[in-house]
Amino acid sequence: MAASELPDLSPIRRVVLDIEGTTTPISFVADVLFPYARDNVRSHLAATYGSSEETRADVALLRAQVEEDLAQGVDGAVPIPADGEGVAVVVEALAVNVEAMIRADRKVTALKQLQGRIWRRGFHSGELRSEVYDDAAEALRRWRAKAYIYSSGSREAQRLIFANTAAHGDIRDHLCGFFDTTIGPKREVSSYYEIWQTLGTDRPSQILFLTDVYQEATAAKAAGLEVLISIRPGNAPLPDNHGFPTITSFAQISI
Repeated sequence: MAASELPDLSPIRRVVLDIEGTTTPISFVADVLFPYARDNVRSHLAATYGSSEETRADVALLRAQVEEDLAQGVDGAVPIPADGEGVAVVVEALAVNVEAMIRADRKVTALKQLQGRIWRRGFHSGELRSEVYDDAAEALRRWRAKAYIYSSGSREAQRLIFANTAAHGDIRDHLCGFFDTTIGPKREVSSYYEIWQTLGTDRPSQILFLTDVYQEATAAKAAGLEVLISIRPGNAPLPDNHGFPTITSFAQISI
């Protein structure tokens, strides 16, 4: 099948969408969301450390992730002192690790959960407004009761993005649910098998997955899902002869 030809999508019963590079410009995530989290991590942790159950949970996840990173020699990982060393010292070590994870674009739950908490403040204060492609927003309206999100960002972060779009307002009503890396990494076949089991279609091929990442497309296809790759400005180039049908707009999809 030529990459420009779309398969027969009439059997599709559910649609699962990536965010970055698919529904939303990569530039918004890389140039707005990531810097906001980086610039506000210290103030967020300092303000909530010791007083917020959410932050206690976030710090516990970060400590566990950093211990694993140190054991594996991950670049940028530094030890996190015990709480008895003082809040300022602990917060600084946490922030240094978070900054290293952001630079490396790590897809780990410890980072993504904390980023979601920080972005919440930005969206609620009005400092942040998200970008969703016009064709994606219109397609979500057409696909109501069929569409789900699967992103490495936390489910909270996903909801914030679709609740606070600059051009379309709150479009969460057009989505049925959200998956993040707690169901599994996006480049592993088992993650898509779990999504199929959760959505409950008769066959995995009744689920359409849209992504801009070749490795994710390969994993989803191996699990039996139908796959289209999204071509958007700023997306990474695909391998030659990648073999997947591609789209440049959701308007090309009829289901």
